[in-house]
Amino acid sequence: MAFDSLSEKLSNAFKRLKNKGKLTEVDVKEAMREIKLALLSADVNFKVVKEFINKVTERAIGEEVMLSLTPAQQVIKIVNDELAGIMGGGSFKISFASKPPTVVMLVGLQGTGKTTHCAKLAGYFKGLGKRPLLVACDIYRPAAILQLQVVGEQVGVPVFTMPEGTKPSVIAKTAIKHAGDYGNDIVFLDTAGRLHIDEILMNELIDIKKTVMLNEILLTVDAMTGQDAVNVAQAFNNALEIDGVILTKTDGDTRGGAALSVLYVTGKPIKFAGTGEKLTDIEVFHPERMASRILGMGDVLSFIEKAEKSFDEKKAIELEKKMKNKSLDLNDFLEQMRQLKNLGPLDQLLGMMPGINQSSLKNAKIDNSILAKTEAIILSMTKKERVKPEIINGSRRKRIATGSGTKVEDVNRLMKNFEQMKKMMKQFSGKGNKFKGMKLPF
Repeated sequence: MAFDSLSEKLSNAFKRLKNKGKLTEVDVKEAMREIKLALLSADVNFKVVKEFINKVTERAIGEEVMLSLTPAQQVIKIVNDELAGIMGGGSFKISFASKPPTVVMLVGLQGTGKTTHCAKLAGYFKGLGKRPLLVACDIYRPAAILQLQVVGEQVGVPVFTMPEGTKPSVIAKTAIKHAGDYGNDIVFLDTAGRLHIDEILMNELIDIKKTVMLNEILLTVDAMTGQDAVNVAQAFNNALEIDGVILTKTDGDTRGGAALSVLYVTGKPIKFAGTGEKLTDIEVFHPERMASRILGMGDVLSFIEKAEKSFDEKKAIELEKKMKNKSLDLNDFLEQMRQLKNLGPLDQLLGMMPGINQSSLKNAKIDNSILAKTEAIILSMTKKERVKPEIINGSRRKRIATGSGTKVEDVNRLMKNFEQMKKMMKQFSGKGNKFKGMKLPF
């Protein structure tokens, strides 16, 4: 995950502060030196690091820290605030046209995920009630048009193409007219990229910008390229005056310096982040949430939003009724497992939880197949066994294990987990309306 190494180093710096009942200016400056080295090793731009350290130090040696009963916590809060500040302080939205369609052009180097993130954005806005159109303006890369058509079909969004040899600016202009005629209210232009910045690439993009009215120019930046990503962002911004950045591959093993440097260097915010390989793995970039995750405080808000998107409200109400009637069975257990599976990889979910040591997750062997194994075990049961788990004796467990390709120990573990869930549900059902509507992913 992004920022793992930085999180660990910052955590070590804060540990030294926490061991002191009262902080001196010397204590703060020693901690700032460690934080400075941690940021530089994470490939954060030097100018960004310098300004950040100056701001934090100035606040940390002020009265709000020195006179505090918990000075170490105050320093962490200041670092959190300033981290969020250098990434933008708040989330930034797409600028919609007063008269549809809104036109968004994605630009960037080859391999940064433009085509995939065109589809991700289209799917995201389709989920918000928009009627997107994807436009194939990359006429050079082999199979680029086919790739856009494939991902477009996967998210259920139409793709506009024109015959080979048509100029990208002409394709864009024709597509926008097509969108107006067919009721598409947001258009995403997938443009060509290169392995490096060159004059031909930039001139082509400038030609599109001159030909059509663009509401947004979003640059896709690969988070794994570190400081180079910032240099690329600066070059594209100088040529095109971009409106924002999509930070891709934030789930990779990256030092994360790009996220902490892009806004400072270009003056343009990160608007979206690609968080995984699925076409649903994209989210609005929230600097304050990212800062919280970097400092090991978790990101509960993002977890809740994921849950709200994945959980079925109707099924949640049915589950609540069963909780009250104490009639939960293994079919309900299976349904909860499936909804948890929809949230994404377990290590990503754990990374959003407060108090979880990010560095421990890096080396931990988190078995993402456990949900699939649970599903296989329950599906190997008869309908009667799922509804009345109490009849599952030793011989039945052996048969279920054989049928699901697992061990009897796995079946025993599932039954134990199910009983624990039932006990927990009984506790919740006795709490009156306090837990009304609560959706539990397990």
